Amino acid sequence: MPANVWPVGAARQEDGVVTVAGVPLPEIAEEYGTPVVVLDEADFRLRARQLARAFGGPEHVHYAAKAYLTRQIARWVDEEGLALDVASAGELAIALAAGFPAGRITVHGNNKTRPFLTQCVRAGVGHVVLDSPGELDLLNAVAGELGRVQPVLVRVTPGVEAHTHEFIATSHEDQKFGFSLASGAAFAAAHGALRAPNLRLEGLHCHVGSQVFDADGFALAAQRVLGLLAKILDELGPGHPGGREGLARQLSILDLGGGFGIAYTAEEDPLDVAGVARDMLAQVSAYAAASGVPEPTVMVEPGRAIVGPAAVTVYEVGTVKDVAIEEGIFRRYLAVDGGMSDNIRPALYDANYDARLVNRFTEGEAVAARIVGSHCESGDIIVHDLLLPADVGVGDLIGIGAAGAYCLAMSSNYNAACRPAVVVVRGGEARLMVRRETIEDLLAREVD
Repeated sequence: MPANVWPVGAARQEDGVVTVAGVPLPEIAEEYGTPVVVLDEADFRLRARQLARAFGGPEHVHYAAKAYLTRQIARWVDEEGLALDVASAGELAIALAAGFPAGRITVHGNNKTRPFLTQCVRAGVGHVVLDSPGELDLLNAVAGELGRVQPVLVRVTPGVEAHTHEFIATSHEDQKFGFSLASGAAFAAAHGALRAPNLRLEGLHCHVGSQVFDADGFALAAQRVLGLLAKILDELGPGHPGGREGLARQLSILDLGGGFGIAYTAEEDPLDVAGVARDMLAQVSAYAAASGVPEPTVMVEPGRAIVGPAAVTVYEVGTVKDVAIEEGIFRRYLAVDGGMSDNIRPALYDANYDARLVNRFTEGEAVAARIVGSHCESGDIIVHDLLLPADVGVGDLIGIGAAGAYCLAMSSNYNAACRPAVVVVRGGEARLMVRRETIEDLLAREVD
């Protein structure tokens, strides 16, 4: 099994069966059905600890709930000492239901409603990341009505083009998130937050995108945001009650977001977490000194980098069909019992995955193949092009690595598909974390 893609606890046994954390995947499939997501708890915790060490402590690392969140995962994050960021009222509700400390929660979102902001202030979340002028005014009003002063960050779009898919690049100017640096909107937002009586501005935030593999984009964004911080201190510091130094102490946080890339195929290299963190922190320190501002406390928000490689989705092959693509040339289509309802990423982002037979060894000659889902959609493709042994057939089990991030989080009920069960494995034991959705669950939402 490619160690750069699959969980650290994954291994192929002498009979060809793949185990994760000592638990055979075919046994999980038999007990819980397919498709089924298998989550290696030890892998999740290991990656959380690696990031915590790289960035100087768990308090500097916010797990990005949007990658995948359950109450159990929120408890793991809490136990590892990490903070948490949420991007919706639902994610906040899950975190609070798990007993996660509200003071270690940062709240994102480009369209936060009054009820959502009220929920945030009442719960006592650590920070709300301001995303628009209207939100600044609304949050100030909500906090005032509740008799609170809400700590906030201003989200800055620094105009950095990360080398990633256009749909997950989030730091260029022409997009929905944050306040533009180039237009002066970010400075105006910071000024507005400092003047708001019921808000306390404590730093600046930016996010360059997703699936980023080096420190360059983060460093350039940091340089530009620190330039903004210097302008804020120089122009607004003299009017602050504590002067420039007092304002500098108040604006101590530089949140550089997440987006750390992972390997999805055997040919890709995973992110060097320690190396990227070392480079990023060194460059932030240098830029701060050059800008004449105190070195900030750097926060990061990895989600995919923690949960992505920790999970495997197991499917059962239902049909096998050879399709002529040119004269005398065929591609074998293997249809499995899931697809775009439990993993929309290939259709949405052209994402590629590593697929392995997990229930036995094979002896067949390799053939060009494509793994597709069961949905009524020609774009329902899980793996576009791969070589699979010719004797892989109906009833075999296919495992897809690096399935922990954004697969279940973006899942749907397309074609009335029921979302899969999630099984946690650790130390040779398996336990159900999320039961399989049923048709009765779908029908229960209808009002007759």
